[in-house]
Amino acid sequence: MTLEEKARQLGHTAPAIPRLGIPQYNWWNEGLHGVARAGIATVFPQAIGMAASWDAPLLQRVGDTVATEFRAKFVERRLPDGGSEFYRGLTVWSPNINIFRDPRWGRGQETYGEDPYLTGRLGIAYIGGLQGSDPKFLKTVATSKHFAVHSGPESNRHREDVHPTPHDLEDTYLPAFRATVTEAKVESIMCVYNAVDGVPGCANSRLMEDYLRKSWGFKGYVVSDCGAAANIYRPDSLHYTRTAVEGVALGFRAGMDLICGDYRNNMTTEPENIVAAVKAGLLPEAVVDHALRRLLEARVRLGLFDPQLPFAHITAKDYDTPEHHALSRQMAEASMVLLKNEGDLLPIKGDPRTIAVIGPNADSFDALVGNYYGTPSKPVTVLDGIRARYPKSEILYVQGTGLIGPAELPVPDAALCVDADCATPGLRAEFFKGTNLEGAPIETSVQPNARFEWRGDRETSARWTGTLVAPESGEFGFRFASENGYRVWVGDKLVVDEWGVGDAPSILSGTIMLEKGRKYPLRVEGFQRGQRSSQQLVWSTPGSGGDQAVAAAKRADLVLFVGGLSARIEGEEMKVKAPGFAGGDRTSLDLPAPQQQLLERLDATGKPVVLVLMNGSALSVNWADAHIPAIVEAWYPGGEGGHAVAGLLAGDFSPAGRLPVTFYKSADQLPPFPDYRMAGRTYRYFTGEPLYPFGHGLSYTRFRYTAPKLSSAQVSANGSVEMSVDVTNSGARDGDEVVQLYVTHPGVDGAPIRALQRFERVHLKRGETRRVGFTLDSRALSVVGVDGARRVSPGRVDLWIGGGQPATRTGLPVAAGAAARLDIVGSAILPK
Repeated sequence: MTLEEKARQLGHTAPAIPRLGIPQYNWWNEGLHGVARAGIATVFPQAIGMAASWDAPLLQRVGDTVATEFRAKFVERRLPDGGSEFYRGLTVWSPNINIFRDPRWGRGQETYGEDPYLTGRLGIAYIGGLQGSDPKFLKTVATSKHFAVHSGPESNRHREDVHPTPHDLEDTYLPAFRATVTEAKVESIMCVYNAVDGVPGCANSRLMEDYLRKSWGFKGYVVSDCGAAANIYRPDSLHYTRTAVEGVALGFRAGMDLICGDYRNNMTTEPENIVAAVKAGLLPEAVVDHALRRLLEARVRLGLFDPQLPFAHITAKDYDTPEHHALSRQMAEASMVLLKNEGDLLPIKGDPRTIAVIGPNADSFDALVGNYYGTPSKPVTVLDGIRARYPKSEILYVQGTGLIGPAELPVPDAALCVDADCATPGLRAEFFKGTNLEGAPIETSVQPNARFEWRGDRETSARWTGTLVAPESGEFGFRFASENGYRVWVGDKLVVDEWGVGDAPSILSGTIMLEKGRKYPLRVEGFQRGQRSSQQLVWSTPGSGGDQAVAAAKRADLVLFVGGLSARIEGEEMKVKAPGFAGGDRTSLDLPAPQQQLLERLDATGKPVVLVLMNGSALSVNWADAHIPAIVEAWYPGGEGGHAVAGLLAGDFSPAGRLPVTFYKSADQLPPFPDYRMAGRTYRYFTGEPLYPFGHGLSYTRFRYTAPKLSSAQVSANGSVEMSVDVTNSGARDGDEVVQLYVTHPGVDGAPIRALQRFERVHLKRGETRRVGFTLDSRALSVVGVDGARRVSPGRVDLWIGGGQPATRTGLPVAAGAAARLDIVGSAILPK
């Protein structure tokens, strides 16, 4: 290859080189919880929900299924030269194994929670499923991201310089990455936007060479987070180097192999800067060759140069299948966490005559899918699930409130007309090629409303114009429910502008005062990238209150309030104008005020209320814990989520999900969000009383732990010991238990309060007893010192094996379990 050809291969849009038989390839694919952004696909629960299953074998099955769907999508749209387009390749930028150190982080939903050990085991499982077990070929390439110290705030992620202590780096931030490299043999690593100890993550040789390649033996390739290479030099970012050429050269010399561009830098993948860096003597061409070799090796191991594609049994139809839907439902059921069940309100007894289903997430597509998602062909909302599970009951549905404001409903067709005299109903629609409404329209028509069901995967923008007739006087709110950017004008006012350039807009709305019967010019604009779902104009009206919801509750025998958050208000760099939210992150952990107010009104009716939370991070539902008899954490449960929620409520299965994060009583219990020190954070270092602790989750049955036994009362520093216990299902029905083993080093500096070191989810029939045992090795018994060294030291170790942590808060059921004491003899220093 020429130098110029090599440089172009080092960006995520690698062009074909026909004379060498190299097809074009787009490296960018998202697979956090299913194939994302490539049209119809099976959507599994969001990553944080799958983590709540505490079921590594099940997660590996999910990863294998996701890999099958990636293969099917690749075959479906494979280019004539054998290459791939955007979101159609086999290199998957998942899983996200960053530690969810602070619940205010909007992207924490993408992670496996706050614990390094749990995160590592689940990451290994998902990677194993994605990459497969074929001795020659990779099913897909998995990517551990974002390496290595990254967890918000979103608003400053392109400028942030974080300084973890040596202890926290080794004890919290690196273990999961180490596990996915040394055990799962992950083929790809993604470097971060931010700087670590003054050096941009994608130019940080300490991370990429010293740890990743030398200490851990990583053999794969490093890809930049999208736009992170430009952060090295951009003046409005880290500006670590003066010029782009210097920045790109530094990144490749430090260990980066592939550049992903982004919308902030016009998707540039820097080929001209790579060439210039080599010609200026800043970047040896041998470094370019080494990076290119790693990338081509990955494509070879995917079978992309073989005459016969590997995994040939996977066809273009092997996605969104009934079997995959069933697995999505199984995982959704496994992820459900029963937080509270006072008076055994759940499971629901019999078929209630009337059920009121209320709340902003009750019939919400957004609340099913979280972020980084595909398009489920038949999404089942909670409302859908309740209707299907209780066909004999009268189901009363009222939204009642929005997530952070009034309830929003589609603007009715009757309120719209084409011209000022309103002689013709509807709106004039114009569609344009590309995302900027440029050039002549490729299609014009009169349509009933500003609605658009997305079809195909081309980039399109649209404009609807006409007249709006106000049905009443007062303040109206407007939003264009869309997967990408939008703007709405009413009269001469730009009511809301969420045009943006990113992938997932917020639910930003704007308000305007209107007079009943008056006609207002209306203009709605939006654009769309890729295959997503539908778009429509929605509004809140002056009468959008909770009165209808309260009236429905009074008629009902049972009230289900389905609230929480969505990825439109917590997520990646977004606009959210509401108290408690900032740039995709949160400033408060409380249930948003409009939801809290309606929940209190529903409780005041005296009817039994079940609170179903759908969210990707912890919520401080203190009032609900004190007043609402039953609370379910459903996360963002995927395309089959509504069936899973309904099944839990009905008692079709016994819930066994466990929290992968601590639910705090308030953000005031936490250190400042930008502080990356772990002191006072997560169950390992938090000394206060939580609302619900890490590992918590109730069941419809009971478990008993007896006869704990150690294989030896003493263990050498380089040895191992087994702890086992009899676990009995002593309740009235079959169910799963999540057996958790925690290790405590009393009085040892640097040691966490306790640390999860082993776990297993087991199914036990009513009355069944099973012996469950775990082996603890030197790493499981080690402690990291203030100097960052991991040591096994002589002394006492306390062990706890049970259905949760040994400590809890006042008023919360105590987890069953058993304790033991172990003595370590000798000492050892372990490799980093």
